Amino acid sequence: MKRAFIDNWALFLGMMLLMVANGLLATLLTIRGAGLGFTDLTISLMQAAYPAGALVGTATAPRMVEKVGHIRAFSALASLVSIAAILHLLTADPYTWSGMRFLAGVCYPGMYVITESWLNAKAENRNRAQILSIYFMIWMAGPALGTALVAVPDPSGDLLFGLVSILISLSIVPLLLSGNKAPDYEVPDRMPVVKLFKVSPTAVVGNAISAIAVAAWFITLPLFALQIGMSAAQASGVLVIAMIVGALVQYPVGWLSDHFDRRLVLLGLGLIGGATCLWMLAVPSNTTLVVGFAVLAGASLPMYAVCTAHANDHLKPAQIVPASGTMLFILNVGQFIGILIGPNTVSIADGRGFLMVLAALCFMVCVVALMRRAQEAAPEETGSHQALPVLGAPQSGVIQAESRVAEEESGNLG
Repeated sequence: MKRAFIDNWALFLGMMLLMVANGLLATLLTIRGAGLGFTDLTISLMQAAYPAGALVGTATAPRMVEKVGHIRAFSALASLVSIAAILHLLTADPYTWSGMRFLAGVCYPGMYVITESWLNAKAENRNRAQILSIYFMIWMAGPALGTALVAVPDPSGDLLFGLVSILISLSIVPLLLSGNKAPDYEVPDRMPVVKLFKVSPTAVVGNAISAIAVAAWFITLPLFALQIGMSAAQASGVLVIAMIVGALVQYPVGWLSDHFDRRLVLLGLGLIGGATCLWMLAVPSNTTLVVGFAVLAGASLPMYAVCTAHANDHLKPAQIVPASGTMLFILNVGQFIGILIGPNTVSIADGRGFLMVLAALCFMVCVVALMRRAQEAAPEETGSHQALPVLGAPQSGVIQAESRVAEEESGNLG
């Protein structure tokens, strides 16, 4: 573990700074947007520009890395995101904010591709798991720490936006000063959504529904908390607690999904999430909100990893990498829909619409799991489950898949 950290410290530090900045900015924009008088629809459209940009970024960034190299591409993309953060500070209209969110969505996946392909190329089978464990710990801790920074006093309203820009700019420094040479990069092939659906309908549909649910509550929770009378610090605190719990349960859920039918695990997660939403509806209070969303996060955040593992159970080793790209595309589409839906449900049914929609989405996952289990038996041999970070890293499935392919090939050679 020590050697893995020393060899890749520049990448780890740069990614930590990026993730803290991303978590801070995502929450800050919802809270500040509400303070500026943006409507729920305006906030949802503005935040939805990020996954819309990610759909473009995941398609174009790999080609950019292949053309100009890891470090140049990373530096260019980080500089653009830093500019975007500053423009949020200099303007107060939803059109500019939406444009900057779209730009961030285009750039962040590129930086993920660079970091993860670099790590995977440098890793060996003997230390790959150690490197991935450090990487995913950063992915889990970064957004939670960034969201917590929303509670920092900012009387002028300028400090936090400036802090986002500083963190992003600093993320370039370790890579530029490190003597660690960047590896070569080849763009992976893709697998069409229709083909992957034929292989594993549960993975495709479950991924889409869970992405809608997670994006909806992640973006809308601060707004929902503000509308029921919480302060900005309290609202961000609820989200931080939810994210921490969601990160902690990844590994226990992964263990369960490795030992039981993954569809049963999805069924259980959906039931827990849906029941928790109904409980929050029946017993409304600040305490219920904190506890309820912690449980909901623990139920909904691991769903993407379980769906990805279930898809891998049905794939040949050569299909895993392109299938991961497709799963990530579906994830971004789901997040786009969830961000559009979430904030607009807060005003429905005297504030109860938000929780109603989340409950419905959780129960939809249950229906999918039950239907597919009735139609098809579980595979006799399942692959290992890899815990994924909070909200699902836009390229983490690729590095997970590449690791598994390497292990398969190593096993075949042995």
